[in-house]
Amino acid sequence: MAPSKPTPSTPKQNLFSSSNTPSKQSSTSTTMQTLSITPLGSGREVGRSCHLLTFGGLTILLDAGIHPGYAGSAGLPSFDSIDCATIDLVLVTHFHLDHAASLPYLTEKTAFKGRVFMTHPTKAVLRLLLLDYTRLMSMRPDQEAIYSEDDLRNCLRKVTLLDYHAVQELDLPHGHVKFWALNAGHVLGAAQFMISINGRNLLYTGDYSMEEDRHLAAAEVPEGKVDVLICE
Repeated sequence: MAPSKPTPSTPKQNLFSSSNTPSKQSSTSTTMQTLSITPLGSGREVGRSCHLLTFGGLTILLDAGIHPGYAGSAGLPSFDSIDCATIDLVLVTHFHLDHAASLPYLTEKTAFKGRVFMTHPTKAVLRLLLLDYTRLMSMRPDQEAIYSEDDLRNCLRKVTLLDYHAVQELDLPHGHVKFWALNAGHVLGAAQFMISINGRNLLYTGDYSMEEDRHLAAAEVPEGKVDVLICE
């Protein structure tokens, strides 16, 4: 029997509003100032990292992994529990399958129409890993192929590349966001993302390493204020 997908929980905290008892007239504004973080994967488990963030009218997806222990759609995050058309932005921290392998499914098999960002090395290595992943799926008749090589190619065409510390400012359909990538160590191209919305800063680390070796620098410690930290 195929394992059931995790049921996403939505912890909500009114961290950024000036009042905890808003009037009816300010209810819409207060809702936009309420931070909601929903794990669509990797909540109480290891694998398929995928976190849905809503704040300031924006919906941002942090990573889009797959669970390597499950076959086919059973390994996907809980995309079917949300309206993927509402996602404005996807930020992928690094190329490991548990953080990035469901991205072609999201971009090609759902109603998602948003933007996708990752670093140059992440895209380069991810292309190779997912090409191998799709071929392995096609070689196993007992395993459901959740996307094809064509889907992968179309997905990668939608990716926007960025460098560490290069500030991105976007006017998206549901609001304005500023973000930038910081070195996370871990693997080549791995990034932490600092996200700034309405003057509030959220840091998502993804997988990181504070140990420097001959190949990779240790993860950066960000400067400035961090209002919310999501750490793996």
